[in-house]
Amino acid sequence: MPWGGALLASILQNTLNALQWGSFYSLIALGYCLVYGVLLLINFAHGDVYMVGAYIAFFVATFLLASGGLPGWVVLAVTVPITMVLTAAVGVTLERVAYRPLRRKGAHRLYVVVTALMCGIILENGNLALLGAASRAFPELVTTTVFSLGDVKLTNLKVAVIVVAIGSFLILETIVSRTKIGMAMRALSYDRFALPLMGIPPDTVIVFTFVLGSSFAALAGLLFAMSYPVLDPYMGAMVGWKAFIAAVVGGIGEIRGAFAGGFLLGFVEIMVAAFLPSTFRDLIAFTILLFILWMKPTGLFGVARFQKI
Repeated sequence: MPWGGALLASILQNTLNALQWGSFYSLIALGYCLVYGVLLLINFAHGDVYMVGAYIAFFVATFLLASGGLPGWVVLAVTVPITMVLTAAVGVTLERVAYRPLRRKGAHRLYVVVTALMCGIILENGNLALLGAASRAFPELVTTTVFSLGDVKLTNLKVAVIVVAIGSFLILETIVSRTKIGMAMRALSYDRFALPLMGIPPDTVIVFTFVLGSSFAALAGLLFAMSYPVLDPYMGAMVGWKAFIAAVVGGIGEIRGAFAGGFLLGFVEIMVAAFLPSTFRDLIAFTILLFILWMKPTGLFGVARFQKI
């Protein structure tokens, strides 16, 4: 193949890889975006909720396979909703136990952020204490099928990850912009004191927000475990931080921004690792993201908020 054709094939292949990698960041960043958009809270435990979702999916899938006779696609179809529900319960528990008491006492936002950091550490080390430090291999639920488009390789799982990420974004955008609960979420983000005066319980809206965010984190954890089937208690730490940075670069609080920021970070990381030494990946990726924030401090889709005093 001519040099130009090989370069084009490499760019196309790495673009597909970047779309898959960016899908994980985007799904996690959507959870950050939801909670911040409604509560102005940076939920630093969200990356570890993603880790919990991956482990829940592992145990659910393993149990269903061990129960006997079920084909992999049936196990997957059952594992997805169970994982999302159980992980949503974890997110709601964090809100009720850790964040709600502080919110009701009028604690400064800094204390809530520190509490979120501690919740993440508790989830990580609780997992470590209960399950040990050994990595776990996620079972193969779907046979990998490879499609060849010339020299470009595409798998059914890669397509599924990208499609699920795009579908999740469209569903979330529809919920927030076209439903009553979405209208309540937007109202709470603008004026949380006026919402009870309109007969809308703020706690119900906040719980729904954590359910949505944790569900998307669970979906990301399940898809990541299927794509890279090695789980460990600290798998959510760095991915969570990167997804948060992606949400900030896209415009924290903006759904479109969080979605685009995740894909942008995935694209930069994959391209740097593809054409330069992998040790430069984080250096160049975060330098580019820092430059974007320097040019536009509110992020790509974010707008400046003004508060009346």
